Amino acid sequence: MRKLIESTFVSLDGIIDDTRPSTASRAQPQHWGQPYWDEDHGGYSQRLINSADLFLLGRVTYQAFAEAWSAREGASADQFNNLPKYVATRTLTETTWNSTLIQGDVAEEVARLKEQPGKNILKWGTGELDRTLVAHGLVDEFHFWYFPVIVGADKHLFEGAGFDTTHLKLAEVNRFDSGIAVHVYVPK
Repeated sequence: MRKLIESTFVSLDGIIDDTRPSTASRAQPQHWGQPYWDEDHGGYSQRLINSADLFLLGRVTYQAFAEAWSAREGASADQFNNLPKYVATRTLTETTWNSTLIQGDVAEEVARLKEQPGKNILKWGTGELDRTLVAHGLVDEFHFWYFPVIVGADKHLFEGAGFDTTHLKLAEVNRFDSGIAVHVYVPK
């Protein structure tokens, strides 16, 4: 059975994204995280991508990634662009960028994908989709990338998630010279 791995950037104050346009320049991970992206960061990201043969994305992450990656070229970009993507959304009716909309019950479809042979399923970002995934016990590993920055604005990790207390076990910690520490948690 495949593993579902979630990978999320988090500031030290628990911010994962900005939902208010007034703070977008400082509260989006691509802004506060970029100064710390180095060879360690790139290597770890590449290992995660190499371990997967499918991406699972919520609508917000899908749209941001499609905009950022679809025009890029080169070995890493080609690999990223060519991997199949499954998108969970209540609003999109069609997709591009080598992706398929999840039709019907998201938990059932993700469970079906996990049962298929293949490498890991990689999910980037934490958002509304996580309510379903965590509530149904579908995430096998969480990779929380803690960045040495305090953002001080907006959306916190699992804010308003609405699922029961979920206990996790720390499986590994990866420290980078830039100050990023990736904590890998698994269900307890």
